[in-house]
Amino acid sequence: MKRIFGLFLLTLGSIFLSSCGYNTMVTLDEEVSGQWANVEAAYQRRADLIPNLVNTVKGYADFEKSTLMAVTEARSKATSMQIDPSKLDEKTLAQFEQNQNALKGALSRLLVVMEKYPDLKANQNFLELQSQLEGTENRINVERRRFNELVQRYNGTLRRFPNNLTAGMFGFETRAYFKSESGSEKAPQVQF
Repeated sequence: MKRIFGLFLLTLGSIFLSSCGYNTMVTLDEEVSGQWANVEAAYQRRADLIPNLVNTVKGYADFEKSTLMAVTEARSKATSMQIDPSKLDEKTLAQFEQNQNALKGALSRLLVVMEKYPDLKANQNFLELQSQLEGTENRINVERRRFNELVQRYNGTLRRFPNNLTAGMFGFETRAYFKSESGSEKAPQVQF
């Protein structure tokens, strides 16, 4: 009887360990971290384009220094924040997004100011940089969406039984999602 019970426990233990999900969790954790690197790379691309844009604009809008300074400061703040992908919680991600949104807002103000300068709007370098920024914003959205998809898969794996037991034993924690800016659920009003 002891032998049968021992064999039963061994079989049950083997089944549990083979389906504990540890390797899956490690794989998904690495995928989330890798995708976070892609998100950061997309944001870095935007930050790298800004000095070229600022230099192009300087020649045309010499007296718009406050706008140019705001863009430069926002870029500096946005690129100075380094995040460990394994520590992506709601607070850290919100702070990262706040810095990135400040940069995006400063860029938007710069582009609005540039509407006053027809020569600049016709400048090929400016048009190319503006196009690259637009493409970069699209890349950022794609990378954020992919990140959220991987986080969803990772978090779902951690929360499923028996993976939740393994996750607790080995310290796997859920990751935060990118969320939309507050107020973005309302459509902007366009007035002519």
